[in-house]
Amino acid sequence: MSELRYPPAARLDINETLHGHTVRDPYRWLEDADSTETKEWASAQDSLYNQLSTAYETHDWFAGQVRSLMGAGHVGVPVWRGERRFLSRRAPGQEHAVLHVQDGDGAERALVDPGALDPSGLTTLDAWRPSPDGRLLAYQLSEGGNEESLLRVMDVESGEIVDGPIERTRYSPVAWLPDGSAFYYVRRLPAEEVPEGESSYHRRVYLHRLGTPDDQDALVFGEGRDKTEYFGVGVSEDGRWLVLTSVKGTSSATNAWIADLEEGPLESPRLVGIQEGVDSDLRPHVGRDGRLYLFTDREAPRGRLCVADPAAPGYENWTTLVAEDPEAVLEGHALLDGDELDSPELLVAWSRHAISEISRHDPATGALRGTLPMPGLGSLGGLGTRPEGGHEAWFGYTDNTHPSSVYHYDARTGEVTLWASPPGEIDLPEVRTEQVAFTSRDGTTVRMLVVSPTAPADGPRPTVLYGYGGFQISLTPGYSAAILAWVRAGGVYAVANLRGGLEEGEEWHRGGMLANKQNVFDDCAAAAEHLVSSGITSPERLAVMGGSNGGLLVGAMITQRPDLFTAAVCSAPLLDMVRYERFGLGQLWNVEYGSAEDPEQLGWLLGYSPYHNVREGTRYPATLFTVFDNDTRVDPLHARKLCAEMQRATSAPVGERPILVRREAEVGHSSRSVSRSVALTAEQLAFLAHHLGLSVS
Repeated sequence: MSELRYPPAARLDINETLHGHTVRDPYRWLEDADSTETKEWASAQDSLYNQLSTAYETHDWFAGQVRSLMGAGHVGVPVWRGERRFLSRRAPGQEHAVLHVQDGDGAERALVDPGALDPSGLTTLDAWRPSPDGRLLAYQLSEGGNEESLLRVMDVESGEIVDGPIERTRYSPVAWLPDGSAFYYVRRLPAEEVPEGESSYHRRVYLHRLGTPDDQDALVFGEGRDKTEYFGVGVSEDGRWLVLTSVKGTSSATNAWIADLEEGPLESPRLVGIQEGVDSDLRPHVGRDGRLYLFTDREAPRGRLCVADPAAPGYENWTTLVAEDPEAVLEGHALLDGDELDSPELLVAWSRHAISEISRHDPATGALRGTLPMPGLGSLGGLGTRPEGGHEAWFGYTDNTHPSSVYHYDARTGEVTLWASPPGEIDLPEVRTEQVAFTSRDGTTVRMLVVSPTAPADGPRPTVLYGYGGFQISLTPGYSAAILAWVRAGGVYAVANLRGGLEEGEEWHRGGMLANKQNVFDDCAAAAEHLVSSGITSPERLAVMGGSNGGLLVGAMITQRPDLFTAAVCSAPLLDMVRYERFGLGQLWNVEYGSAEDPEQLGWLLGYSPYHNVREGTRYPATLFTVFDNDTRVDPLHARKLCAEMQRATSAPVGERPILVRREAEVGHSSRSVSRSVALTAEQLAFLAHHLGLSVS
């Protein structure tokens, strides 16, 4: 092993002066995935990884454990249309979840089965929404991990495709009219109608009438607006009100409008502003009771619920219904107003330090009536009711040892009962989960969930520290085959709630974005130091792991604090923060990171950009980059460039602390089949086990 050498990589003399900064980019040639030089380099990296990975003796054990633990399957929260029920479920042995439908007490049947449509497992069901009467289903499929959904409409009774496919509908909402004759949706402009390189942007809102060609769909909204804007659409259950929202990229600053569809043609609704030009999140919808509900963090960083008259939606007319909680973050709400109830009830979902809870309120005044008993200290996965009203609610639930299940609440009795369990039988390891608090560099208190074996430790344990820290994404307790397999092997798995997420509200998010991004990395370093100082682990037995924006976190950790970690797994990462906007969906994210086009923001980016902060002669942790050829969000070029730079700079021998790339074809950034998930997870865990000294019997 000591005689191994990294594949040669030409180091070019590329230096640019940007806003007074000299920026080096010696591996820019690795940005071109189709060049002969890049292909040869990538092939050599494949060979190196394949050669070294034969020594990772725990691979088969982890593969078996992960496969077994994923055998629990999955069940989703039901969606009701009258007595017709739609539900997503993955049974043991299935590669993807299947959408089922059931009429009353009749037999359940599969409606959309990605595995039957494509036995290779490369097709995924990205989204689905039944029409208000349940006769029709709009659903979106994509292939090979590219997330480029095609939208089709199915007759639910016959299973026949009655409309579509409509192209360029990635991430499109579908807002049906009550009679199912048409829907509003979002679609990108054709590539030939936009500047070169911008085909991933330029969305518009359209009205599609069933049975008509989609090239005749009426353009409703979006002309002349920023190319990075995303749009949301919704129609009230009575069909009277259209609500439309817009955000720039991944920003939470929401513009919102409402239109009375009774006033004129559906193709050209008169939009009235609810909120425009305000830097705050807003999720509006018109409820069954005719009120405009406004879920917002405006003047309430942890969120509050307001109401207004849809005909007078301006901010001056908003009334707070459920006020901000000083310690919990508002996550959702649902109205129960069936005739069976003595009085209507409003359910409100919260996250208190990343642990979910549900409170009960008077919908007229917002007064607190009580709380719902929760199955444990875990996370909600949706809160649903019957669209026509009623006394029942359903919510998904999971925690570290509880696979995703569905619970039922009956407002007449106040009872919460298990409604549906995942279909598979599993053998769960005994684990202990503890939420700990520690202090970051600037004095901020940060929390972390630590999952460990119940047996006493005889010294520092091999430990994985996982984080994300961005885009308002909260890391909450959830069932994970990877975590349970690692702990069953005798390791510890810690999940840190770093700034940049929404675990403590919008201020927590903003404390880890733009000029404050370094706080995220300081939080992660403090988490690692806490794990060491508390005796859970040591730097020799500690690894850091993350993907996407979490891959940026890992890149920053191993370049800023290589002394803290012995190993790292960096998946689908952003790593060249000077040029990230030029590739994938990068232009959507400058609202989170900043832009190299701005002199001040370039300074922030250069301060932590992993690719630009590699130091020659440093003993870097053993690092595995995992990348996916069909990733249309984060281009694998980021990993190629940092891998080449770290291989050149590290002082550690190849066989001792290798810098490696694992490539995977025909998958992308997000959803994948069970088999693909098992293979990736097993290789990641086996790599970490090898370098942290974790053995299995």
